[in-house]
Amino acid sequence: MGNCFGSSARVDATLSTASEASKFPSKTSNSSPHSNISIPPYSGKSSAESLPTPRSEAEILSSPNVKAFSFNELKNATRNFRPDSLLGEGGFGYVFKGWIDEHTLSAAKPGSGLVIAVKKLKPEGFQGHKEWLTEVNYLGQLHHPNLVKLIGYCFEGDNRLLVYEFMPKGSLENHLFRRGPQPLSWATRMKVAIGAARGLSFLHEAEEQVIYRDFKASNILLDGEFNAKLSDFGLAKAGPTGDRTHVSTQVVGTHGYAAPEYVATVDWAKPYMGDKRRLFRIMDIKLEGQYPQKAAFAAATIASQCLNQDPKLRPRMAEVLAKLEELQAPKGATRHSKADNQVDPVLMSPLRHHSPMNVTPLASPLPANRKAASRLR
Repeated sequence: MGNCFGSSARVDATLSTASEASKFPSKTSNSSPHSNISIPPYSGKSSAESLPTPRSEAEILSSPNVKAFSFNELKNATRNFRPDSLLGEGGFGYVFKGWIDEHTLSAAKPGSGLVIAVKKLKPEGFQGHKEWLTEVNYLGQLHHPNLVKLIGYCFEGDNRLLVYEFMPKGSLENHLFRRGPQPLSWATRMKVAIGAARGLSFLHEAEEQVIYRDFKASNILLDGEFNAKLSDFGLAKAGPTGDRTHVSTQVVGTHGYAAPEYVATVDWAKPYMGDKRRLFRIMDIKLEGQYPQKAAFAAATIASQCLNQDPKLRPRMAEVLAKLEELQAPKGATRHSKADNQVDPVLMSPLRHHSPMNVTPLASPLPANRKAASRLR
């Protein structure tokens, strides 16, 4: 989505939704309903420590920004990984809900302290030690309101776990594909798009640029106010630096997983993106026509530009972000459904939604089986 570097190259409690870059998440609080979708301005509270490459495993795991948990600590935090603490499951392993003290980060009683999502990898899962370490490497150094917070990790014997802030609204994919009467409103969708773009722009424009390589709906997580945060950096790669103006990447993910009709979606949809009269044919029918046609066409135009076969003709993510922000409706002009601020029964169910593409854990920063990602994501 866009050119990375320009022409040159399950849920009864919520985490605080304040968008600020901090070492650890803030105290748990309940989200309050609001009538208008507001897109918080970029506060500039982000940071990217020097990302020297390569870094040794010892250097990565000794980062002062993440806590090294013991396996017993996480067993206590998740009530011994009990089934009723399970948030999701995929080819990588399992995701459990847990609680820790906000000051000491030690295990806390359920319903108190900070809510966390604990990703426990299967030894034979798709995500191996290398990707696990890559995630610790990047999220241990990158801090931005639109990147999920990594609180810590556990590395004991064959155990590989990651501890994240809890994202109460789950993934964007669940909201787009779930069965339910209330879809995300246009205003909410634009808010999510802008948040995701901010996260990508931060990665692409940083002094030490980062190629995300896994940008998809299941990796866009939503907090209690529908602020989007990018998750899963297991496939991330350092961008060009100095005289190294080009970085070769490859298509990554689980080959042959998606049905052919989904792989070819972009191709058949392209002609509609540039036709105002036919654009409605590719708009989500769940919106029931409740969207501003002019803004929808403008958004489709941006998406079309990002799909240009020539990387040099794709806009930079900073440009995409600027264009999306221009499309933001005046405050109060567009109301969103009350359902946008409620926990959907489907999302609360332990029965996860099966999308046409994959299974996504709920309210967690973790995707299920990987799909192919474009080389510059």
